[in-house]
Amino acid sequence: MMSECNHCGAHVSDRFARVFADEYGQIHACPSCSANAGIAEVARERARQA
Repeated sequence: MMSECNHCGAHVSDRFARVFADEYGQIHACPSCSANAGIAEVARERARQA
């Protein structure tokens, strides 16, 4: 099963999910909804807001 971004719903690879998912497996940012250079920062900020 493909993982998906919890922010925009875009599908992401399992590899992307392993790197950028939080400790609960949630993906708060992906290349479809944030700049590639800032995915980790955006993900942390969105996780704090959730």
